[in-house]
Amino acid sequence: MGFTMRNESFSCQHCQAEVTLHPTGSARNHCPVCLYSLHVDDVSPGDRASDCHGLMQPVGIDHKKNKGDMIRHKCVKCSKEILNILAPDDDFLGFVRKLNKTQL
Repeated sequence: MGFTMRNESFSCQHCQAEVTLHPTGSARNHCPVCLYSLHVDDVSPGDRASDCHGLMQPVGIDHKKNKGDMIRHKCVKCSKEILNILAPDDDFLGFVRKLNKTQL
């Protein structure tokens, strides 16, 4: 039960953007345009063992001292929540603006 490194390109199932490899070679698990992800991991990051495969909607922001700003994702199918580290090319500012509009 450890981390499995996955830096893969993919087509976003939410906004249909063609997502390229992570710019620093790290693991890529969400779309940098809409920040949506796919519920493919079960127990460990990168295990690709989930049977759910629901869209993971970005629903919030957390900050971890050792990891920085993180996106909180919630599965629209099973409601599982996970945190993901931001990538340098993520539209984080756009996401913050959307969050602020929904919280007003």
